[in-house]
Amino acid sequence: MNSQQTAAPRVETDNVTSESELAEMPQSGKYARLDWGTLGWVAIIHLGILAAPFYFTWPGLVTCLILGWLTGSIGICLGYHRLLTHGSFQTSRFMFRLIGLIGLLAGQGPPIQWVANHRKHHLHSDQPGDPHSPREGRWWSHILWLVPYHSAEEVQATHARFAPDLLKDPFMRFLQSTFLFWHIGLGAILYGIGYWLGGTETAISMVVYGMFVRLFYVLHATWFVNSATHIWGYRNYETTDDSRNLWWVALLTYGEGWHNNHHKYQRMAKNGHKWWELDMTYGAILVLEKLGLAWKVIKTPPPNDKESAVKQPNFAKQQQTIQH
Repeated sequence: MNSQQTAAPRVETDNVTSESELAEMPQSGKYARLDWGTLGWVAIIHLGILAAPFYFTWPGLVTCLILGWLTGSIGICLGYHRLLTHGSFQTSRFMFRLIGLIGLLAGQGPPIQWVANHRKHHLHSDQPGDPHSPREGRWWSHILWLVPYHSAEEVQATHARFAPDLLKDPFMRFLQSTFLFWHIGLGAILYGIGYWLGGTETAISMVVYGMFVRLFYVLHATWFVNSATHIWGYRNYETTDDSRNLWWVALLTYGEGWHNNHHKYQRMAKNGHKWWELDMTYGAILVLEKLGLAWKVIKTPPPNDKESAVKQPNFAKQQQTIQH
């Protein structure tokens, strides 16, 4: 764990610059062609929760709560967001990949895809090029931005432009191509555990609550960060976007709702900057630090963060998060 760090490649290369033009290309006619794969995935999750009232069990509910925290707080908030996207702390290669896998099980896409979209959001926050700004419509920022189809060339260009570091990791590329299989596997495991605990009814309950209800919650909680925290709330800092701090989103997302704070100081591991701004995910990072599983946690505003306005992230510097 003390060997040489693996740093992300610089994005300012001739190859990436040409690809970036495609990655930044605006969509003409948002709904001219739909992404039926994503639509199907979201529809299945929303249809699945309709079974919840008929298959309630306490093991199912407990599983939903535990996996909701694990995949939502640890997988998305701590993993995809603060570690993989912004490099708010460093960890081992094994933990880096494990947390990436846990984040995948939140149902929001593979790590490469999620990180690329989020870095693009920061670069163009509430400006042309932002994937999900409420200035394009509230429902657009919450869920409809997932609807338009993007060609394979556009997706590859976006990944190359905004997540070149993750593209170099063979395990992250493996997760990119096996997203659905992990969810099928988890569902099968939950069904087996439920059947062992109480037969078919408990097995179905474990799947309904451990998969569909959990994914519904984690998805919409994250989407509220994209939509609600750019519409309502208060601001501790002046930034060039519409980011806000919103207490109820912070509660739903384990601290991600202090969004204006985050947009001001993107690399800080702590999103809550006032004493009342509870940030459970930061607490989890501190626990990992105490256990020796995380280090170089960015606890104060980095000197390279500007005093005002959201700057373009320097991914080459931010993503020095992996050690062997």
